[in-house]
Amino acid sequence: MDYIKTQLNNTLDKVNLNISGEYYKGKVRDNYFIDDKVVMVTSDRVSAFDHVLGTIPFKGQILNEIALFWFDKTKDIVPNHIISSPDPQVLLAKKAKTLPVEVIVRQYITGSLWREYSSGINGQYGFMLPENLVQNQEFDKPILTPSTKAEYGLHDEPISKQEIINSNLVSKEIYEKAEEYALNLFAEGQKWADSQGLILVDTKYEFGIYQGELIVIDEIHTPDSSRYWVKDGYEERFKKGEPQLMLDKENIRQWLIDKNFSGEGTPPELSDDIRILLSQKYIELYQKLTGKDFVPSIGDVSERINENLTKVNLI
Repeated sequence: MDYIKTQLNNTLDKVNLNISGEYYKGKVRDNYFIDDKVVMVTSDRVSAFDHVLGTIPFKGQILNEIALFWFDKTKDIVPNHIISSPDPQVLLAKKAKTLPVEVIVRQYITGSLWREYSSGINGQYGFMLPENLVQNQEFDKPILTPSTKAEYGLHDEPISKQEIINSNLVSKEIYEKAEEYALNLFAEGQKWADSQGLILVDTKYEFGIYQGELIVIDEIHTPDSSRYWVKDGYEERFKKGEPQLMLDKENIRQWLIDKNFSGEGTPPELSDDIRILLSQKYIELYQKLTGKDFVPSIGDVSERINENLTKVNLI
């Protein structure tokens, strides 16, 4: 994968598009609003513990293409916001009114939930987890652990379904529909991942209202919003208390934790080695998940995006 090293200095941190109107920059995406549509540019930025850390070669292309793969696969299950994709790192989508909460579905106790649980935090989602759970243990059925959707630079916070409804963040009817959609999407994701030799461990979904209809937005089942493990050997690794083989962003979280950073202070600078490793993990997931070879778009990403959006008269 020599092309990853070649792309280290060509990653997309930011792009300037000649689009007038509202603009919003998130941790990973730059959104340009045109009437009732949004041009979503998926950068190569990587974030963890609410800090933008740097860029990863081809990350934006992989996220965008995996999101498109899943939106197409699940469009008959849950309506989504996709209109088209004029560039490997750009979505043209419906401009929905975003719900102020994220719906997170988990099949295993790992990641942030394990870190909370093992430090004695329980009940923050309106129910108690059983005692004596072990890291990476599977739940009998998926659980829902919603969070607030914080502004850029702030922390998402755990919240219960009842708090969401009682505080009028989201109406009972809409939130319960979002839960239903999330569980249906997760079941479809699990089934497909299993057929590809993977485990869809957990994921987050964002929803919005478009023309009175609840739709799923942002991205689904990407290695940024989801956790994937290699299925083969899961049980053996679990019984031995060994880490699972991860093909997602948890690799960089673990790298940061190993360097004694978990959100407070200034994060360490990303080495080229970890940037290359994460790119390799994302590419491996792309190929396992889609069953297709990854075809990298090499070169100046910003220039390519401007050219492609000009061709379709978006700029």
